[in-house]
Order: sequence, then structure tokens, then C-alpha cells
Amino acid sequence: MKNTTAALLLCSALLAGAGAQEAAAAAPGKLNYRCASSVKTIDDAGYSGPWPDNWEIRVQVCAARAGATVYAYAEARWDGPTYPVLDDPTILDGAKLRVQIKQARDGTDPVVAERDVTAIEGRMENSDSQGDHNGRFRTPTISHRAAPGALGDAALYLDWHGDGRGYQRHEYTGSPTV
Repeated sequence: MKNTTAALLLCSALLAGAGAQEAAAAAPGKLNYRCASSVKTIDDAGYSGPWPDNWEIRVQVCAARAGATVYAYAEARWDGPTYPVLDDPTILDGAKLRVQIKQARDGTDPVVAERDVTAIEGRMENSDSQGDHNGRFRTPTISHRAAPGALGDAALYLDWHGDGRGYQRHEYTGSPTV
């Protein structure tokens, strides 16, 4: 009886330790992320004046795996034009950065998880003290169980103020598969 109890306690301790190690390894900040980035020059379709109005926007998409769970996030960095107003809420009618987890396959990769993050709009409409609209924004990390070969992906949706076109999608390079 004592040997059985000791064996059960030892097994329980080993399982608890393994569970704690797995939980620690799965913490999104401690994962080994694989990333890819791409850049696009995007015209402010709502402005047709004499001043430069293009935005250079780079998006890095990162994904990592812990067991069957895949984690992904996207980070955007932009270099926007100089505007006379430092905080101009009329540049955009809307903006969102969509981060996704996809199952990599030939053809269209099916989405297994996604999240739209709209807080990027306010960040893009605020500039520094010189009027330059430069900045960065990182989405929260999303996670989902996925088979091997999953990847992170992102798209930026911009609705320029006054252009009448609604949201326009700008796709960026997805992460390597994990």
C-alpha cells in the first residue's frame, strides 16, 4: 500500500511539473516566433491637394507554436506625410488591422482564427510635434489550435475620409509556417 501511494504521488508530481513546463512554454511572450515583413506605399485617396500624401506602411506578421496551439500577431510601422494638424481625426473614416491564423495549403489557406483591431486608426491620425505621422502599432496576440503547417497572416483595411470608397484592403506577407 505504501509503495502504491508513493508511486501515485511521484506520478502526480511528475505530471504537475510537466504541465507547469508546458504552460510556461506556451506563454506568448516566451515563444520562438517566426516572422516575415513587407512594405506598401499607400496613397491617401481622400486627399488630392498639392502636398505629398503617400504613407509607407510596413507590416510584420509573426507566428509561433506550442504543442497544437499556434500564436500570431502583427505589427505595423508607418511613415506618413506631414500634416499641419498634429491630431487630425479627419484623415480616416476607419482603419483596422486584421491578424489571422491560417492552415497552410495549396490554393486559398483556410482561416482558423482572426481578429480585427481598430485601435490603429487613432494612432495613425496622431502625429509627432513636427506634424509627421510616423508610428507603430502591435495587435494583441491571438491563438488557436491548428495542425502542423499553420501560419500567421495580416491585412490592413483603410477607409480614407471623403473618398467615398469605403474600406480598401491591403494584404501583407504572412509569417513562415509553424
